[in-house]
Amino acid sequence: MSQSELPKTNRRKFLTTTAATGAVAIAGATAVNTVSPSIWKEEMEFSPNGSYWSQALAVPNGPVPQDLDVDTAVIGGGFTGLSTAYYLKQSQPQRHVVLVEASRCGNGASGRNGAMLLTMTEDRYMEWSGEPEMDRKIYAVTVDNIERLKNLAQKTGIDAEIEQNGALQVCNTQELAEKGRTFSEKARGAGFPFEFWDREQIAGAIGTKVYPGAHFDPNSGQLHPGKLVRVFKSAAESVGVEIYENSAVLYLEPGEPIRITTASGKTVKARNAVLATNAFTSKLGYLRRATSPIMEYVGITRPLSETKLREIGWSKRIPFNDSRTEVFYLGLTRENRLHIGGGPADYEFNNRVADPPGASRRYARLAEELGRIYPALASEPLESTWSGAVDYSLDGTPSVGHLAGQENIFYGIGFSGHGVNLTSVFGRILADLIQGKAADWAWLPYLNRLLPYTPNEPFRWLGIQLAMNAVRLTDPATP
Repeated sequence: MSQSELPKTNRRKFLTTTAATGAVAIAGATAVNTVSPSIWKEEMEFSPNGSYWSQALAVPNGPVPQDLDVDTAVIGGGFTGLSTAYYLKQSQPQRHVVLVEASRCGNGASGRNGAMLLTMTEDRYMEWSGEPEMDRKIYAVTVDNIERLKNLAQKTGIDAEIEQNGALQVCNTQELAEKGRTFSEKARGAGFPFEFWDREQIAGAIGTKVYPGAHFDPNSGQLHPGKLVRVFKSAAESVGVEIYENSAVLYLEPGEPIRITTASGKTVKARNAVLATNAFTSKLGYLRRATSPIMEYVGITRPLSETKLREIGWSKRIPFNDSRTEVFYLGLTRENRLHIGGGPADYEFNNRVADPPGASRRYARLAEELGRIYPALASEPLESTWSGAVDYSLDGTPSVGHLAGQENIFYGIGFSGHGVNLTSVFGRILADLIQGKAADWAWLPYLNRLLPYTPNEPFRWLGIQLAMNAVRLTDPATP
């Protein structure tokens, strides 16, 4: 790696260590990998969302009332599904569009995340890809989408607490800071508005002096995830999308029409279907080898007093994440609650999406890191904690398009931590693809992209465990 390049700065490469690569190679050479899905069948499980953000979710609608015959069925009531349904129905009101959600809209990653509203995609964020022209186009699309979110929130009259004050990616070591400064200069030369901040500039904005440097993106920001779910649900219903909740889909049989069977036995026949199911996609037997559900952890404090805020010095409502592979990310809400997420993550055997036995250790680690960054908060308890699965691809890249050989089954997947913004970008793309406008997005490198192969069990679990342990030995410490 040259000195002009910023090292990989977050979780996007944790699966591509030697350990994970070795597991893939082993898996490719054994018949066990082929028969594994029939040996270890995935459970259809949905953990209730107990996050702080979930308090703002809308009251769920009733389940699918009867057998339906529709134009487009969207499976999944998160940002991807709701935005796809909204943009499709808004553009072509004559289409019969329904959305089917297993629990309630926002129950998954859309309502459990770290609330950072970031530009770019995970694989290109604060990363010199060598394709500045492509990066500028992706950056422009994601910046424009934040404006669309703000406009839609205003249109629905729901305040999603969108604040575009920028976001920081802080450098954990002096070496990373020095390389980061070079990257920022290179990026500015290529037309990006990024800035490099030194220790004093960081402290002036967020108080802490533990980081020697940071990258600042003025077009990123934060929001209230639960309220954004309400924005999209309200917008979708306002244009005529039928939303059914508490309706887990058990089977999706391809064909013309597609046949969707819910847990209650009701069926939905659809000419098009959208898999907007994020970390749960493999439960339906699709895209199992594309991504893995990784358990993330988040905690939030009670509202901090003005005295406490002055003491820690967080004077500007700018969220930030650090430069570890197992990244920590923090934000400050409008009511002055400080939330922290990330740190050591977990993968459960066979794509399980429930809390692992050691979750309490992860929450304790969040509190420990919060006290390290802000010593004045060392004894401040996390009032609420929660976890949830996020879909990660091997190389941190997303993919949007239709299934191979199934041109009427669409998907968006692999957001890898950038989903708060990117999901609704993909929602617009999916709506365009259903309408036959794929040419409008032919330039996008993620269109119908075949994500790197992830092996089946037991090689998946073994590879990820080895990779995570390797990461924990090599993650950058603090100076």
